[in-house]
Amino acid sequence: MLNNTGYLEEYQYHQLKNGIRIVHKHAQSDVAHCGLIINAGSRDETKAENGIAHFIEHCIFKGTKKRNSHYILNRLDSVGGDLNAYTTKEETFVYASFLKEYYARCIELLADIAFNSTFPEKELAKEKEVVIEEIGFYKDNPSELIFDEFEQQLFENHPIGDMILGTPSNVKKFKPKHLLDFIHHNYNTDQMVICSVGNINFSKFTSLVERYFSDFEYNARIKQRFPFTGYHAKSVEKNKKTFQSHCIIGNTAYSLLDERKTALGLLNNILGGPASNTRLSLALRERNGLAYNVESNYTPYADTGLFAIYFGTDFSTLEKAKLTVMKELDKLRNTKLSSNQLHGAKKQLFGQLAISFESNLNELLSIGKSYLVYNHVDTIKQTAEKINKLTADELIEIANQIFNPDELSILTYKSK
Repeated sequence: MLNNTGYLEEYQYHQLKNGIRIVHKHAQSDVAHCGLIINAGSRDETKAENGIAHFIEHCIFKGTKKRNSHYILNRLDSVGGDLNAYTTKEETFVYASFLKEYYARCIELLADIAFNSTFPEKELAKEKEVVIEEIGFYKDNPSELIFDEFEQQLFENHPIGDMILGTPSNVKKFKPKHLLDFIHHNYNTDQMVICSVGNINFSKFTSLVERYFSDFEYNARIKQRFPFTGYHAKSVEKNKKTFQSHCIIGNTAYSLLDERKTALGLLNNILGGPASNTRLSLALRERNGLAYNVESNYTPYADTGLFAIYFGTDFSTLEKAKLTVMKELDKLRNTKLSSNQLHGAKKQLFGQLAISFESNLNELLSIGKSYLVYNHVDTIKQTAEKINKLTADELIEIANQIFNPDELSILTYKSK
């Protein structure tokens, strides 16, 4: 597909008659990546279902109407491919990496496991033990568990706050009927995107998707998500038998559809992104030796979002570390970035995004979600333009909203 300059568009789109959308980027590589993202996750569960979206993600590989688990796993493994999946609060993503000549094999397999899984009782019984072990693993890791408990604290009495993995008692109760009912109500064709990054002609790719996905009936979403409201800041301390103390400080934040999300993403990167020169890393680790691991994260959801700072430190330095974090937040609230600081922050964020997109797999995961949520995908150039438009005034205004100390919640695991 050519744009008005005569050049090939970076992303190409198509929609099946049943509502399933397609996005593809051509890449000159022998390795291709293809996936199916579904707008259904743990926030779409009832209390009794908590954990079922993640459990389905495990069990779609355990048998279909024409394949048992061995043949599902062997279908791509036998040609050196890799089949994987994950579940978030709002999405389920099944994807694969493989040599480009196996596109048809991959697409047919994705269709089979997404629409024809049978969830044999015997396989479910084994996978329940695996998932219960996974839950135990997270509970044994305070640096992981604290994130789940912090979301429960922020999004109290709302499905967004529930753990993606669910509870052992729930997992033990799941039957094939429960899984199939959840799929029927939440795996809607108008909420699905098939994404691809690889060396294949778009018309050929579209033809393959049509062949394997077009027979499935149109199934539009009727069920609506319950929006989150009623956030109240609170501070919670828990005594834990851990070597370190662990702490999260955060707030609710902007949704996926809020235009301010780009500015908050830049602020988050300045404060505690992946680089070693972030303000929190310099303040806590480099200058004061208070923490080995410190980070901040911004996660937008459909109708709300989460901003959180995490660090681990010795009990004797816990209060000093908290005070140091609050001082860094105070600086961003009260001191406008200079033009040089703002320019440097923009360059850093853009460079990180560009490097991330050097990985075709990373790009696949990104464009799948973008097309699912926005019905289009920004190019790296368009993303850079959004970043470059941000002003110091916007950033300080957003810092005062999100980093307002009266609105911050804290969860601390204290060790002695």
